[in-house]
Amino acid sequence: MRLRFGYKASSEQFGPADLLRFGVLAEQMGFDSVFLSDHFQPWMHEGGHAPAALPWLGALGARTQRVLIGTSVLTPTFRYHPAVIAQAFATLGVLYPERVILGVGTGEALNEVTLGLDWPDPPERFQRLKEAITLIRELWRGERVSFDGRFWQVTDATVYDRPHHEVPIYIGASGPAATRLAGRIADGYITTSGKDRALYTDTLLPALEEGLAKAGRSADEVDTLMEVKVSYHPDREVALGKTRFWAPLALSPEEKRDVHDPIEMQRRAAELPIERVAQRFIVSTDPDEHVERIGEYIELGFRHLVFHDPGADQEEFLRMYGAEILPRLRARYGS
Repeated sequence: MRLRFGYKASSEQFGPADLLRFGVLAEQMGFDSVFLSDHFQPWMHEGGHAPAALPWLGALGARTQRVLIGTSVLTPTFRYHPAVIAQAFATLGVLYPERVILGVGTGEALNEVTLGLDWPDPPERFQRLKEAITLIRELWRGERVSFDGRFWQVTDATVYDRPHHEVPIYIGASGPAATRLAGRIADGYITTSGKDRALYTDTLLPALEEGLAKAGRSADEVDTLMEVKVSYHPDREVALGKTRFWAPLALSPEEKRDVHDPIEMQRRAAELPIERVAQRFIVSTDPDEHVERIGEYIELGFRHLVFHDPGADQEEFLRMYGAEILPRLRARYGS
């Protein structure tokens, strides 16, 4: 599986028209993929956005020719019924053959609780995700599907418009259980950068290997995608300051797990020092340092690096990264 470099379109930070412009520019600057986060509410109330992912992906597909497009990640288990996601991504797959990826995860209270939905404990959210993936694939593969699961039921259901090649499903995970599931059943695995190296080497990657082994699969059967948090600018103070909008990323899972209100999330994040906020990011003025630190993830075995910059000027980031970083990465690691 070849090495790919992608762009993370941050729906929490930009409106749909701006994001669309950035996604088109990413293709022009040589990025291989564009992945959109799927939020009903943003992390930050002030300056936040939350465009709907499904129509936006359709628009991006129509405006681009080459890049892979997908979600990183969407939760097909609460505000979406899995059958609706099966239909929507089958349609995207018909419109943009072999360019669409469905990235899924167990979800966040921020996007579900405000709609009056119950927010169960992690084990149930995990079981919901497993069942949702099973149902989505049955709808993609069956002609007349009846399904009686613990969480969802369908009767005599057919997705009438399906692509010739099934849309790949990637599982986003930050813990071992969902990572093992990705190894067992997914087409790809998604996680995020900037955490203790031991989490990847001692927990997540062994869990992925365990899942692969349990299913009798090879490592080449699962794309390994790392969302790499980067802040690149010739002025270090600018590079450091750009990370402030994304302070919620620095909150621990315990600090943000059950928060459903962006105003409360913003309040908690505002109390964090900038040093803690920035530690999730590669903050540097030096292109070679970016390449070195990104290379650490490539050497761990990640083959799909999707870059997330926290700044307001995404066009500047895309042009700088496209001109300065991607050519260096390709020269060093191949494409």
